[in-house]
Amino acid sequence: MTVHVNRSVCRAFTLLKAFRSSDEWVTAAELSRRAGLAEASVYRFIQTLVEIGAVIRGPHARIRPGMVLVSLSQHVVVSEVLKEAGYTILSDLAERFDVTTNLACLQSGMVTYIAKVGTPSSISTYPVPNGQFEPYYSALGKVLLASLSSEEVDAVISDGELVPLTSFTITDRNVLRTTIEDVRHFGFAIDNRESRNDICCVAVPVYDVGGHTIAAISAADYAQRMNYARQAVIRSALCEAAVVITQRVFPIHRS
Repeated sequence: MTVHVNRSVCRAFTLLKAFRSSDEWVTAAELSRRAGLAEASVYRFIQTLVEIGAVIRGPHARIRPGMVLVSLSQHVVVSEVLKEAGYTILSDLAERFDVTTNLACLQSGMVTYIAKVGTPSSISTYPVPNGQFEPYYSALGKVLLASLSSEEVDAVISDGELVPLTSFTITDRNVLRTTIEDVRHFGFAIDNRESRNDICCVAVPVYDVGGHTIAAISAADYAQRMNYARQAVIRSALCEAAVVITQRVFPIHRS
C-alpha cells in the first residue's frame, strides 16, 4: 500500500524540531536556516503554529515552543517508545554475538533499565526492566553520565559513597571524572569487571536528531572471552544499532 506523506505536516515538524530547547527564543529567519526551509514558507507556518498554540510570539519578533507542545509531550512515555524501537535490535544483537543486551536511560541520577535481552547461553545479569542502579560502576552509567555537564556529573557522583562492588570498581571521584571525560572523547564506555568479577560490558550512546544522548545501549559478556578484538567488533555493532534506534524513534521524511 502506497503511503502518501503530507509535506506540509512534515515541514511543520521539521520547523518545530529546529528549536534547541523548550525555552529558546529564536527569530523566524534563524529557524528557517536551521530547518533548511524557505523563509516565506516559514513565516506562513509560524502564523498557523501561533494560532494553534504550538509556538508563541515574544519580544523582538522572536518565537519559542508553546504550551500545546508541552501538553502533548506529557502523554509520551519515552521509555516505552525506546523499548518498542529497540527491542528487536537488542534481540538481533544478543543472538548474533551470544551476549546480553541492554537499553537504559538516566532518571534522577539513576540508570533505569528499559529493556534487556539475552540468549540461553549468554551471561545472566541482575537488573530487570524498570530497575534502577547507581551509574558509576557500569558502562551504561558512564555513557549516560558523559552526556551531562561537569557540574551535573559532580552532583550525581557526590551524592553518596561510591561503594566498591569488586576490586575493579572505580571509587575515586577524580579517576571517575577522568574516565567520564574519556567516554565523551571516544564515544563508548567499558565496564571491565567493575560491577561483577565475571562480566565485561561495552556501551554506546543513543542520540536524538540533535545529537543529544537520550539513552545508552550495551552488550554484556563473560569477562574471560571479551578480549579487545571482540570488544571492538561488538562496539561497532552497537554503534550501528544505536543509529537504527534513533532512526526509528525520529523518522525523517525528506521534503
